[in-house]
This record gives sequence, C-alpha cells and structure tokens, in this order.
Amino acid sequence: MSSELGETAALDAAFPRRLGDDVRKALAVLPPAPHAPTSPFRVLVDGETVVIPSRIYSDAPSVAAEATLSATQRAVLDCLYTRHHDGRVRQRRLERVVGLIQPWVAPFVVQLVGEYVDEIVSVIRRVLAPELVVPHSPTEAVYGRLAAENPAFVALTGQRVASYWDCYLRRRYPTLIDYPGHVVMAALRVAAKRHEVSDGDAS
Repeated sequence: MSSELGETAALDAAFPRRLGDDVRKALAVLPPAPHAPTSPFRVLVDGETVVIPSRIYSDAPSVAAEATLSATQRAVLDCLYTRHHDGRVRQRRLERVVGLIQPWVAPFVVQLVGEYVDEIVSVIRRVLAPELVVPHSPTEAVYGRLAAENPAFVALTGQRVASYWDCYLRRRYPTLIDYPGHVVMAALRVAAKRHEVSDGDAS
C-alpha cells in the first residue's frame, strides 16, 4: 500500500495544484505498476514547479474505467501515458493531447521532441510547428511561455534532438535542419524570445 501511495504522490506532482481533484480522479483508474516512475524532471508551468516522470510502467486502464472520466481527467491520463515505456502507447496518447492548448499539457509534448521515436516527433511537427511560428497564436503563447520559463529544459531537449539525429537519423534526414525535431525546437526558441521580450516590456 505504501508503494502505491508513493507512486500516486509522484504522479500527482506532475500537474499544477489547481488540477488536484481531476488528477486524483484520473489516478484512481490507473492500474498498479510493476515498477515505480523513473527519472523525474522539473519544469515551471505558469510559475509553478511540476515534477514529471520520464517513464511510467502502468498498463492502460480499461475502456470502461476511462469512460467514467471527464475530458480534463482523460487529458491528464493521456499526458501521463505519453511517459509510458512503450513507444506505441506514447504515440497514441500524444495524438490525443498534442492539439490541446493548455500550459500543463505543453511540457509533456516538448519532452517527446527530445526522444528517439521519429514517428512521434513527426506528429508534433505536423500539429505544432505551423502554429508555433504564428506570433500571438494560442499555441505560440502557451509554448512560448513554457520555453521562456524553462531555458535549461529547452536547451537540454535541443541537445537531445541533435544527438538522436546524429546517431540514428542522418540517413533519413541528411541535414539537421531537415529533422522534424529541429524544426520544432527552432520554432520554440523563437517563440521563447518573443515572450522574454514581452515579459521585459511588461515589467
């Protein structure tokens, strides 16, 4: 029982406190996991620190269990499963949330840009990149602020993008600028600069 409580607390910390009730209801349908969540990373979401696991190991809840959840609660669950150890699960869950313009969804999506599944990164480029380059679009506003608040997170993700491309994807994408992950990160950095200037002007 204590290990389950510890796992729940670890996953609860992945979301802002204002989502507490929705997070708890989403976690209530999560099956027990054979392993604890691993390698958490910290990011700021609208000024609040959240702690997101790099990987989780729970099987998917039943369809009936998920059907009892509200739209927000399902989105919470989908975000958590973008951290699943199975890349196919990560991709399916990403496809459900990548179009949601919510600050608490954004770090889950950005983390995937720096991972090694090309198909996942291509989904993110297709959905996000066109909107990220539009100043003041809802997507640009949410992701630009996330990037401006978390320069170390963005820098590390960019390094991972370059490393995975160099090790595994040069044959498919002859130059780094062709790689979908690089396209997304370049747009994200531009959006971050806009929000750094905006924050400075506002003060």
